[in-house]
Amino acid sequence: MRYEIRVEGHLSETLAKAFPELDHVVMSGQTVLFGPVVDEAHLYGLLARCQSLGLRVMEMRQLPE
Repeated sequence: MRYEIRVEGHLSETLAKAFPELDHVVMSGQTVLFGPVVDEAHLYGLLARCQSLGLRVMEMRQLPE
């Protein structure tokens, strides 16, 4: 499965490194994290990581294969 997670604002390179398994791009005042998610536990872990870093998740969606 591949997912896209949009967070508010521009992530610094330091914060982006907290998600080594995902690529990221900055656009329209948001940072888009995207890449493979192996299972539901991994997905919840990514969301928990966002929360612990104080990131506001604007949107999350599964990408077509």
